[in-house]
Amino acid sequence: MAITLTENAANRVKTYLTRRGKGEGLRVGVRKAGCSGFAYVIDFADSIDPDDHVIEERGVKLVIKPDSLPYLEGSELDFVKDGLNESFKFRNPNVKDQCGCGESFSV
Repeated sequence: MAITLTENAANRVKTYLTRRGKGEGLRVGVRKAGCSGFAYVIDFADSIDPDDHVIEERGVKLVIKPDSLPYLEGSELDFVKDGLNESFKFRNPNVKDQCGCGESFSV
């Protein structure tokens, strides 16, 4: 399995999808960006393409493009709150280095 989802993250995605009133699941991936090479991308998946990889975890569909799979293999997606801030956070065992601001990473 490429990615796991914590219970906090699954509950948050379910809440977002319910409020939106539509969506197949959560699309996760990586794109080239930042000073370290790659950045995570998270968005709603309103449709699933034939080449998408779909993982169902805790009642949530995670939709991943095939080119992002090697970068996300073994990752865990969590939803964390720190004071007034809250966000999705990846725990990715493939990351070798991260930029100072934490927005991008290299593998």
